[in-house]
Amino acid sequence: MRDYYTPGEVAERFALTLDTLRYYEKAGLLRRVERSPSGHRRYRTDDVELLHLVRCLRDTDMPIARLRDFAELVRAGDHTVPDRVEVLQGHQRRLDERIAELRDRQAVIQHKIDYYLGVLAERTPEPVEETI
Repeated sequence: MRDYYTPGEVAERFALTLDTLRYYEKAGLLRRVERSPSGHRRYRTDDVELLHLVRCLRDTDMPIARLRDFAELVRAGDHTVPDRVEVLQGHQRRLDERIAELRDRQAVIQHKIDYYLGVLAERTPEPVEETI
């Protein structure tokens, strides 16, 4: 594994724009990014690992403020592991509830699709066999 990644490499890896990556930095989701001797931003392996988790949490609708709090816990050190577990368990519960809601909605939609397909089947005339 490499020690450093360029912003372009990180953005490509997570399908982000460079603007989104900079936003995550400014929002406090990532620690202050190091710079190479030439002044270019570079991300360490642990930055990339945290960004992977941040993306997962963001993609599952964790609010930015809660993400920032979680990132601060990570940066604070291992003594915050119990707090991190609590944050993740709370998010998991909310995610489970949301998945259950979506499954209920999916069942309603499927029922309506089945109903409409039945209506269409009743309207479609039977093919007539031709006799020669």
